[in-house]
Amino acid sequence: MTLLSPWPPLFLAAALLWPPATRRWALAPLMLAWAWGWADGVIDPVAFVAPALLVLAAAWVRPGSGDAVRMAGHGLFLLLAAALFLHLLPGFHNPLVIAPAPLSADAVAFGMYLNLDKPLVAFWVILALAPPMSGVDLRRTVLAASLACGAAVLACLGIALALGVVGWAPKWPDSGWLWLINNGLLVTLAEEALFRGYVQQQLATRWRHHPWGAWAALGVAAALFGLAHFAGGWQWMLLAAIAGAAYGVAYRYGGLAAAVLAHLGLNAAHFGLFTYPMRAVF
Repeated sequence: MTLLSPWPPLFLAAALLWPPATRRWALAPLMLAWAWGWADGVIDPVAFVAPALLVLAAAWVRPGSGDAVRMAGHGLFLLLAAALFLHLLPGFHNPLVIAPAPLSADAVAFGMYLNLDKPLVAFWVILALAPPMSGVDLRRTVLAASLACGAAVLACLGIALALGVVGWAPKWPDSGWLWLINNGLLVTLAEEALFRGYVQQQLATRWRHHPWGAWAALGVAAALFGLAHFAGGWQWMLLAAIAGAAYGVAYRYGGLAAAVLAHLGLNAAHFGLFTYPMRAVF
């Protein structure tokens, strides 16, 4: 990755989503990243159908729309979000920036792409629905993130060790910083925006009159997050569901920032201290 590429403006756009004062400007570097990606051949013209449909979905879910229109908007968003997460939409040629190779002796090969498609989900959720971005104050946000991250690290990595999915493998490869930037600004943001900022928030709002509503919403979002890791087998689905529950608690008490920080903390501990992504044989 070079500075003269779509990725620095995309990273900047994601960073601008966080401060309320800069959030409305986030679309400018996002559009620059997409224009640059088109010029560089990273995306074809057909790829622009995705953001166009997301704009339509955002218009449909506005509070002034009728119930049927809002439902159609949410349905359209969910279809697009699934397709963007699974990289199913045409026109994207996301570049491979870390060539597949084992990061430790017993690990499966790890490679990484930089994606222009998946991050669109985070921009839509934050700009169209405005979920809680933080807790009532900085202390509450940091506390929620720290406790959730600590619980997720102990539970998930402890169970992963017990199952033999990972082993102790401290490391920090040269590609680690690019991995960290991408994971912190794009990957965890997109995943937490969808599963916590959208699924958990929408269900909690719908069930707000029930005493069990907030916790049921958390559980459903965590279960769906686990199912989303089906490619790794039942072990990864279990671990992801447990992690999702921790991120859900972080979100409930510290907003999206706490959920993203907890998620990034677990991912960083996994990447830097244990077999990543998993052992070749377990």
